Amino acid sequence: MRMFLGMILGALLLGCGVYVYDSMQTSSVANGEVATSNRTIVNWDVAKADWDLLRDRAHRDWVRISSK
Repeated sequence: MRMFLGMILGALLLGCGVYVYDSMQTSSVANGEVATSNRTIVNWDVAKADWDLLRDRAHRDWVRISSK
């Protein structure tokens, strides 16, 4: 049980760490081709869109299952 809790906590810490690192970097989209050396690790717009799709699908499935 502690191993799974540690794995979940590690994944959360990794995600938060990457977000903080990326938020301090210059975006190549915002500054053009000059900022290619400071590219972010994660494309947060794509990650948010994927998260929204996952959340909406889970909600639809929950409604479908709970209506039975």
